[in-house]
Amino acid sequence: MATLDHSVTGPVPGTRQVELRIPAKAEYITLCRLALTGISRLRPLAEDTLADLKLALTEACSNSVRHAYGDGEGHVDIRYELYPDRLVVEVVDDGEGFDPAHARDAEGELTEGGLGIAIIRSIADELEIGAGAGGRGSRLRFVKVLDA
Repeated sequence: MATLDHSVTGPVPGTRQVELRIPAKAEYITLCRLALTGISRLRPLAEDTLADLKLALTEACSNSVRHAYGDGEGHVDIRYELYPDRLVVEVVDDGEGFDPAHARDAEGELTEGGLGIAIIRSIADELEIGAGAGGRGSRLRFVKVLDA
């Protein structure tokens, strides 16, 4: 079951925050995209910017769904923070974790997960990848600066 927690105001005055928890199953990624579409109504975005953000979000969530849990049991947490000048998206799981140093295979080619990271990096203005809370799982956070 997916859950949604919507705060009208975020941690900083002038921000809006939405949190979503989905089962680690591919069919729930659509909910993440729909939440992003809803958030874009609070702060209108150019169509191409919204499309790029949906792609980055899909890649981030897909990596967690595909790689975090070997048995497919688990969840993925997504937090959206909308500021007047930027959107911050954070995707967290408590699965096996991800080491960005292993994003390339022995021949130097991007792996499946590494390609998703490269896509996110090309769209986002900032990207952080690391362990989740307590050193478990993965945390991917990206920032997109929004046009005035």
